[in-house]
Amino acid sequence: MNDVNDEDRLREAIELLYFGYRNFTAGADRILKRRGLNRVHHRILYFVGRNDGDSVGALLNILAISKQALNAPLRTLVKMQLITNEPAPFDRRVKQLRLTVHGRRLEQRLSNTQMQRLARVFDTAGSPAEAGWRKVMRAMRD
Repeated sequence: MNDVNDEDRLREAIELLYFGYRNFTAGADRILKRRGLNRVHHRILYFVGRNDGDSVGALLNILAISKQALNAPLRTLVKMQLITNEPAPFDRRVKQLRLTVHGRRLEQRLSNTQMQRLARVFDTAGSPAEAGWRKVMRAMRD
């Protein structure tokens, strides 16, 4: 990392990631704020919607957070009747998470703002750029 050009290039990448993510989340953040919610609530809604009936433990693994970090926002979403937290029929100690009708509606609204933004950006950048972006994001995820 001694090469000045390399450092500048990598710092620009950090800034692009930061500002891109800020703009990617802006629309959903506005919707959440009106309900007194924030991004952690959005992540919970999103992954519960994508993994209907998963346990609290499975959600903890997906989000890579502690039980303590999940407890308050999950409780808020249950209290707001956006998520149900019911015992599993196969083991009453396991709590299965599901979106309610209202939770599904909110999650779809939040995700639609982000999917529309991605669709516009991908259309503008073209398929090869989208494929490159996916390759980079998968490498960062792994």
